[in-house]
Amino acid sequence: MRTLALLGTLLTALFLASAAPASAHAALRGSDPADGAVLKSSPGSVTLTFTESVGLLDDSFRVYDPTNHRVTTGDPEHGPAGSDTARITFPKELGTGTFTVAWRVVSADSHPVSGALTFSVGKPSATTAAVPTGPVENPATGSLYNIGRYVAYLAVALLIGTVAFIAVCRPPDAAPLRKPIRTAWWALLAATLFLFVLRSPYEEGTSPATAFDLSALARTATGRPGLVLLARVALLAVTAGLYAFFRRGRADRLRPSSRPFLVTAAVLAVALALTWATAEHASAGIQVPLAMTSSVLHLLAMSLWLGGLTALLTTLYRATATPLPAVVVTRFSRVAFASVTVLVVTGVYQSWRGLGSWQALTDTTYGRLLLVKLGAVTLLLAAASQSRRWTAKPASVPAAAAATTRDRVPQTVGAPLTETPPAAAEPAPTPDHRALRRSVLAEVAIGVAVLVITTILTGTLPGRAAAEAAESGTGTAAAGGIPAASVAMVPFDVGTPNGHGKVQITLDPGRVGDNSVQAVVFGPDNGISAVPELRLSFTLTAQKIGPLPADLTDRGGYWATDSVNLPIAGEWTMNLTVRVSDLDQVTVAKKIRITG
Repeated sequence: MRTLALLGTLLTALFLASAAPASAHAALRGSDPADGAVLKSSPGSVTLTFTESVGLLDDSFRVYDPTNHRVTTGDPEHGPAGSDTARITFPKELGTGTFTVAWRVVSADSHPVSGALTFSVGKPSATTAAVPTGPVENPATGSLYNIGRYVAYLAVALLIGTVAFIAVCRPPDAAPLRKPIRTAWWALLAATLFLFVLRSPYEEGTSPATAFDLSALARTATGRPGLVLLARVALLAVTAGLYAFFRRGRADRLRPSSRPFLVTAAVLAVALALTWATAEHASAGIQVPLAMTSSVLHLLAMSLWLGGLTALLTTLYRATATPLPAVVVTRFSRVAFASVTVLVVTGVYQSWRGLGSWQALTDTTYGRLLLVKLGAVTLLLAAASQSRRWTAKPASVPAAAAATTRDRVPQTVGAPLTETPPAAAEPAPTPDHRALRRSVLAEVAIGVAVLVITTILTGTLPGRAAAEAAESGTGTAAAGGIPAASVAMVPFDVGTPNGHGKVQITLDPGRVGDNSVQAVVFGPDNGISAVPELRLSFTLTAQKIGPLPADLTDRGGYWATDSVNLPIAGEWTMNLTVRVSDLDQVTVAKKIRITG
């Protein structure tokens, strides 16, 4: 039990350390007017297009004129193209000069995303408009919300896995597992209500103190994420009713191994898993029905495995007086094997859907997290293999203990053990409990780590969406705040026919510290052009810093690097080398300002 307490402490520390704000999942694909566009006349509206459908807030758009006064607009709405667009209309002419548009929406997988753009009417002008540069959500709200998500994932895995262990593996004494079931149910209910209360501050980027505003709670109750959380509460109420019915002795025909119980439990488990699938990555993007099915199966398989492991570990630690029959462990081994098979199949599909290309496996945060998860799952499989070996190896027990084991025949779950004549039963083999406990404990620890990584993955921009945004030249929407990026257009000409064009360079976030760079090459026809080589470096002449190279790699349609460090604010010079053939290349320079 001391080992379990230490494990719990370490896992709690891991949750707190991992509770970073979630990255935005909807990426801005384009806008009309385009960012930085100069228009001859005032536009009637501004329309944004995203890589997935988005939800709108009451204050999704804020438009400022050159003197930093807010412009009167209509209510936010979706554009004619559908729910992956957001539009704001202007009731009158805007005037001339440069206007700033700050926007904030909620992606289909429930995470907020924000950004900013500018356009000019007549000609560009100096502007004093200032937009917030803080994180997408209040740091305290974001951390609390993500802790709630971690607790909910662990609780549902423990709840489903423990009930399935009792029903399928049929341990002789299920009493030690009643407390984990109750704990998991209460933890899941508390986490769900916690997420519901924090939903509005999380979407709007406000502090936790605004959580109990009645109008905010009402908005949450009518939005899709809020409705999903309320549905989860209702399902937990039904689950509690079924559990109470069973515990009060009114379920003589509803034993855990009976078909009605198994069907009812399976339906409730699928319904609970759907409350995650309808609010995460699977609910947006390509092949939504298939993706949601895969997501439900993935969560159920993980719950059966991880929750079942926890139930097995609890049973092993409590089975000191009465050795656990090997048949119980064998049944769980079969469940675990089936769960692993489902996890592999659904995991491969979800990885393909989220990445979009093999290159994204190493070039995006989502892909690198996926590699970490793959390594953890490999360790988990190794630990599971060790457990199977201990299961197949009976322990050598003293003769007296063997006689005691021989004389005890397990009845139904929870029933007392009855004495029988020695000849009436063969001695049931029992696994080496001490070695098996150590192996299963290792499985539980690694399994929880896998679940934590999975939770973090649900808060990370998929590689496919990042590539779509980069190919459109808009860059990804910044989770760290707005303005989302610094964009520069660099013309080039190598002096040969059709050897000219321009390169759009997006530096995100365009501030001191680590920045990501995305470069899209446009040919003379303004279409995306492929070039054999693109090199970029940064120099701060005033401080004699540089050149600092940005190691751009070709990612299929655009060039990018995830990290280039610019340590000091000031006016930097970008030196861009474009090679269009084996012999023809040109180097051009462009000034860019980096803020502190």
